[in-house]
Amino acid sequence: MKILVVEDEKKVANFIKRGLEEDNYEVTVTGDGSDGLKHAQEGNFSLVILDYMLPRLDGFSILKTLRGSGNRIPVLMLTARGTTEEIVSGLDAGADDYLKKPFAFAELTARVRALLRRGEQDRGAKIHFADLRLDPVSHKVWRGEKEIDLTAKEYGLLEYLMRNPNSVLSRAMIAEHVWDYAFDSFTNIIDVYVNYLRKKIDRDYPVKLIHTVRGQGYILREE
Repeated sequence: MKILVVEDEKKVANFIKRGLEEDNYEVTVTGDGSDGLKHAQEGNFSLVILDYMLPRLDGFSILKTLRGSGNRIPVLMLTARGTTEEIVSGLDAGADDYLKKPFAFAELTARVRALLRRGEQDRGAKIHFADLRLDPVSHKVWRGEKEIDLTAKEYGLLEYLMRNPNSVLSRAMIAEHVWDYAFDSFTNIIDVYVNYLRKKIDRDYPVKLIHTVRGQGYILREE
């Protein structure tokens, strides 16, 4: 598989490149944002590893341009900062996952494998629950006849809920399956995204589908 690394810190870029090539990935590296966007648009890559701060064009702008054109290539963001606000902003811009520098290479490769697996699983039959429909191929969602516009992470969260209806999903389970995170400090991000999703899925409908189970997590059920 071909992976694009857009990272202007040469030591970090070379570290990632060597490690991924040892795992038999084909790796292209660029340290320039504009060049990275061109590669992502024109190259046949399976994944992009993208730094936030880049010369000429920053990671946010690259993400917004890709997603705005309908390009759904998996993107793993790298950043030296890790506030909740920054993570949410990156995910809202279209990132599929997030990794804070410095990082262990084993964690990077685990996230790469998870994103590549998820990309393969995105092809399949439509999922239905109550009057919700989700199409894994087009990444479109409807409630009744109305199409619901979701960000990449809102879509991922809803898909996980819809694949596990009437089951209580803990924050740790959601973190691991939707964000590939397995630590409690990330769970406040989950609460933020559940609230985002509720506003789009439930707010204008008399029947609510996303519910909180106090002290346990969330559940998708009809009430």
